[in-house]
Amino acid sequence: MPFNNFRKDETLKETVNIKVVIRLFSYLRPYILRVLNVLFLIGMVILVELLNPYFIKVGIDKYIANSNVKIANSNVKGLLILGGIMAFANVVAMVCAKYRILIMAGVSNKILFSIRQELYNHIQNLSFDFFDNRSVGKILARIVGDVNSLYDLFTNSVTNLIPELIKMVVIATIMFSMNYKLALVSFSTLPVLCVLMFFIQIVSRRRWQIVRKKSSNLNAYSHEIFSGIRVVQGFNSEEKTKRVFWELLNEFKNSFIRAVRMNDMFWPLVELSWGGGTVLVFMYGLRLLNAGEITIGGLVAFTSYISMFWVPVMNISNFYNILITNLAGAERIFEIMDIKPGIKDSEDAVIMPEIKGKVEFKNVTFGYDKKQTVLENVSFTVKERETVALVGPTGAGKTTIINLISRFYETSKGKVLIDGMDVTKVTLESLRSQLGIMLQDTFLFSGTVKDNIRYGRLDASDEEIIEAAKAVCAHEFIMELPDGYDTDVNERGSRLSAGQRQLIAFARVLLANPRILILDEATASIDTYTEKLVQKGIQRLLEGRTSFVIAHRLSTIQNADRIMFIDDRGIKEEGTHDELIKKKGAYYELFMSQFKFLDGDDFTDFSAATV
Repeated sequence: MPFNNFRKDETLKETVNIKVVIRLFSYLRPYILRVLNVLFLIGMVILVELLNPYFIKVGIDKYIANSNVKIANSNVKGLLILGGIMAFANVVAMVCAKYRILIMAGVSNKILFSIRQELYNHIQNLSFDFFDNRSVGKILARIVGDVNSLYDLFTNSVTNLIPELIKMVVIATIMFSMNYKLALVSFSTLPVLCVLMFFIQIVSRRRWQIVRKKSSNLNAYSHEIFSGIRVVQGFNSEEKTKRVFWELLNEFKNSFIRAVRMNDMFWPLVELSWGGGTVLVFMYGLRLLNAGEITIGGLVAFTSYISMFWVPVMNISNFYNILITNLAGAERIFEIMDIKPGIKDSEDAVIMPEIKGKVEFKNVTFGYDKKQTVLENVSFTVKERETVALVGPTGAGKTTIINLISRFYETSKGKVLIDGMDVTKVTLESLRSQLGIMLQDTFLFSGTVKDNIRYGRLDASDEEIIEAAKAVCAHEFIMELPDGYDTDVNERGSRLSAGQRQLIAFARVLLANPRILILDEATASIDTYTEKLVQKGIQRLLEGRTSFVIAHRLSTIQNADRIMFIDDRGIKEEGTHDELIKKKGAYYELFMSQFKFLDGDDFTDFSAATV
């Protein structure tokens, strides 16, 4: 799925149908006892269905068709007994049929639950580059829509496919045992049917793959628009989005119609083969009847078996239809499951001991793609409990550095060491559990304020949550909310202002009590007044731990132990604020440019003060 665009269809690797089917049905293995129970019930139903024509044959030949014997009371009694046996057997078959459906429905739901959970867990463990190139809507389409499409496939595979195959074999055996000539005539249309169905399924499979892709595009666009509904309404773009949605909806509708039309070819072909075979049997059966090679009851019973044979053929073709329809969903699911996590624990990974805080980059080179590097041969050492500020132009690599420390990405060359240990040689959990990360894109989950702060440490008490909020000056505005800490923030924290969301995220990081702190534009959305308050909380948070702070607002990082100016794929200059100002280099120019709004004497006084 290389396209992060709702207008472009996803690409799938070509897979062999049989491999996908085998892999899909391997999920039945844990439920083999229930499946065997279902098969037993199915066997009871099949047995009754197969005996019904035999009972009819006995009734006709023994009690009705014998013209040399006048129908007597004993014949009527025999018919009644035979009818009673048939009625009882069919009632038992109805009960068995009901329970087989109930049991198999439960099994199918459990399998879908397992597949969805496995897919979700797998996606959650994939590295950032997977999500960088994929629309959230298209990912959701796989977890929800594609998994749901497998329900009928699992249910019908046991309740319909297996019993219908058994019935076909048994009925064919009975028909050959009754009269092999009639059996060969009745089956003469099968080869043509099989060839035509083979070619139809090739086209049908491709069309259903297109349906899944168009559905995924529609889902991706809907998710994107509703996530950005404020922008849509703010720019009065409702009509434009309606037109785009209508285009995508039409593409989905047209692809669905084309796929269904192809699927609808299955049933007419089966019915034509059934009708043609039946006509041939009657034509040839009359000759055998005149020749005395078959009785009237035998011919009637044989034609009943013909109907019984073609009904499973139709049901199997229907299952085949379902298989082709939903195989595209299975292929999309397994395509995701087969993606190997780019970031995972190595086989010899060890648990990172309690971090002291020394961080080293040794000749690190990294690029988000092979064509262009962001960092090139970068080396530096950060001492324990040192606060380092990363500044520089947008896209220079500041966030990349903290992403490599957190091991969200792997270096192309070189090593990242923490306390002398290569981060690729320790488990991800033991590494990230000791990092406190506040990214530039503040994200709050739907739930209460308390829940979002507690996300930093799930076992934290209410008192600890409140203390963390007070430390970052969030307690006051939280208490002014309708339900205080129990106020629901809505999805993505839409109920709060940008600054309030950032303060809650800051409290979340503080609660985690990390050994290494990473702040990416921690005060970007906070007004000047709130910033002065939160700086006190930041200073408390920085104490006693190694910290990396990314800031475009340079007034917030003047007290850092060291400032690194990142540009041209490396560290252009570094030092304290005063040292870099005296150098009058890149940092000096950036710092002075942020105060160019000062005029006349104010700017002169400010320049003199900084120099």
